[in-house]
Amino acid sequence: MNTTFKTVASSNISISELMLPSHTNFSGKIHGGYILSLLDQIAFACASKFSGNYCVTASVDTVNFLKPIEVGELVTMKACVNYVGNSSMIIGIRVEAENIQTGKIKHCNSSYFTMVAKNKEGKSVAVPGLILSNLNEVRRFYNSLKQIALKKERDYHEEVFDYSSEESLTNIKKYNVQLELKKSK
Repeated sequence: MNTTFKTVASSNISISELMLPSHTNFSGKIHGGYILSLLDQIAFACASKFSGNYCVTASVDTVNFLKPIEVGELVTMKACVNYVGNSSMIIGIRVEAENIQTGKIKHCNSSYFTMVAKNKEGKSVAVPGLILSNLNEVRRFYNSLKQIALKKERDYHEEVFDYSSEESLTNIKKYNVQLELKKSK
């Protein structure tokens, strides 16, 4: 068990960037891939700040694009550690876009990244324990526990589900697919 603990607030980090025409996709909105790149950067910074170590992205658990981001808006990303394991951390990130002329702010994205702390040799290292200081932090921690349980359930289902059974192949026909399976030799 870890004897060092740090507050969620000690992990808080935010970045802001003005969205430029070079960040757009073909429909003129800010490209989701560009936002994902910024999300990965802030997740790294947040996890590294909290753990005191180099951190790598283990998984991008959730990325919910809620509203499009426009050219000229000021995007602010706020990140904090929501959960810690032995060497892993779940980083919660909120993305807001502000129309700098009107001051109107919209919530555009919520994301959760699992980051792992590494030493100089690339081995996973222990991270500090987490001090939860308010009920909002407790809520985020419990939501992370639910995310972990759902991920384990999904992984277990993938391992044991027989996709090639007669029942599975019959049931799939109720969806908008057509089976044209080639016989294996």
